[in-house]
Amino acid sequence: MKRRNFIKNASLTGVGLAVGNSLVSYAETPFKNTLKSTTTLPLVIATWHVENATGKAMEILQNGGTALDAVEQGCMVEEADIKNKSVGKGGLPDREGNVTLDACIMNKDGDCGSVVYLQNITHAVSIARKVMEDTPHVMLAGKGAEQYAYELGFKKENLLTDSSKKSWKEWKKKSKYKPIINIENHDTIGMLAIDKNGDISGACTSSGLAYKMAGRVGDSPIIGSGLFIDNEIGGCVATGLGEEVVKTVGSFLVVELMRQGKSPQEACEVAISRIVKKPNSDYENFQVGYIAVNKQGETGSYSIHQWFSMTKFQDGVNEQIQSDYFLKE
Repeated sequence: MKRRNFIKNASLTGVGLAVGNSLVSYAETPFKNTLKSTTTLPLVIATWHVENATGKAMEILQNGGTALDAVEQGCMVEEADIKNKSVGKGGLPDREGNVTLDACIMNKDGDCGSVVYLQNITHAVSIARKVMEDTPHVMLAGKGAEQYAYELGFKKENLLTDSSKKSWKEWKKKSKYKPIINIENHDTIGMLAIDKNGDISGACTSSGLAYKMAGRVGDSPIIGSGLFIDNEIGGCVATGLGEEVVKTVGSFLVVELMRQGKSPQEACEVAISRIVKKPNSDYENFQVGYIAVNKQGETGSYSIHQWFSMTKFQDGVNEQIQSDYFLKE
């Protein structure tokens, strides 16, 4: 069963949204943007150092797959990596010792799906895609999302590895909740891809903050916060302290700034400035980073603190790129 048209129409038309001092609306005349002839496609970018994931995504694209296929399968690489402690199997648990996953995905048509507080299923991004494509909903949560996964044939797994369990028990000795910047307070992977047709898709998947309160959901599964795609303009994904991304609807903001004519780099920098300039912002003690791509294939990345990075695969080169950042010494 495909997504009901009324859901798409209700969410994507006639909705005025405030961005800074300007008002933009989906009811306005569509912004026209075309690929430059110099753009090298396909293209993949992702948060942090995830060359195996971008490599898989590029393999899909080079074999004729869509951008949607690429971001799903790229993210699945990190979800299955038990050495990666902030996504999928092996992710660090909440305070109760439970690994809970959040994920979302969005295609070129503006369709989207997500799961929140999902347990016992490694590939949360795949369940999110099924929610998008095969249900009339955008988001499934908790036991409902888990049950849907079983109905699809996904197998129940224990996501808490011995290594993550050991780290959790060590944390419990003091139970001090202060995530370590660039280590514990980011979702490991958000990915954007442009396929050979120039179509853009994105995905984001995470086990969330280490040792979070039970039931906590961050920005990663929230369309407009952790991820946003507009196939006429570009896409953005966020990483870092999800609560701060949600407060500024960060990924949507970046895309709308690109709609207004800013480059991906400029848009990411403005979005970070919205966070650090908030009254009583404690930005010195948390990290947020954005990566973005526009329809021309230009990319950008920016963060609050140093050492955030973007992995980019384009024109045969799969490389990690250090992001510029706000908080200079």
